[in-house]
Amino acid sequence: MDDQELIAACLQGQPSAYGELVRRYQDRLYNTVYRMVQNAEDAQDVVQEAFLHAYQALEGFKGDAQFFTWLCRIALNAAISLRRRRKLVVSIEVGSERERLLEPVDESEGADPTEQLHRAEQGQRLHQALARLSPEHRAVLVLKEMEGIKYEEMADILQVPIGTIRSRLHRARLELRALLEETDPE
Repeated sequence: MDDQELIAACLQGQPSAYGELVRRYQDRLYNTVYRMVQNAEDAQDVVQEAFLHAYQALEGFKGDAQFFTWLCRIALNAAISLRRRRKLVVSIEVGSERERLLEPVDESEGADPTEQLHRAEQGQRLHQALARLSPEHRAVLVLKEMEGIKYEEMADILQVPIGTIRSRLHRARLELRALLEETDPE
């Protein structure tokens, strides 16, 4: 069943249809939210809150956008609100769950351990710099660069014009570059 059929079934009193939507999108949504809040427990809370809110507002879903776009908008708004409320401080933890989301390290025979360490350090610097960006800038970078979402869908998710998306993305890239150069001018 496609998303629209599952939504229709849910609205007709089949809650298992919504369970299928949750199973379909929970991992993707969690990864997106995690990159925003950079804390596993907060990401789980935001995703749970987003699915609950979406379920309660399901009758209002018009189908103008894809279900995931609508759900992602709800989740990102909740994540931005959470970040503003808590003003999270970046934690520097070796062996943290954050490192598992980095690009996989090539552990094959003959792989250069120095290169592996360098990539891990770069990934850590990137996550620290991302954490210092404003929620709006972090959101556009996560959606575009990490999730590969198109400008039109980003505009739907964040409920801003495409021109604003482009402007925020440009500024976010410049700010991220400056933050990365602060920590390592090379």
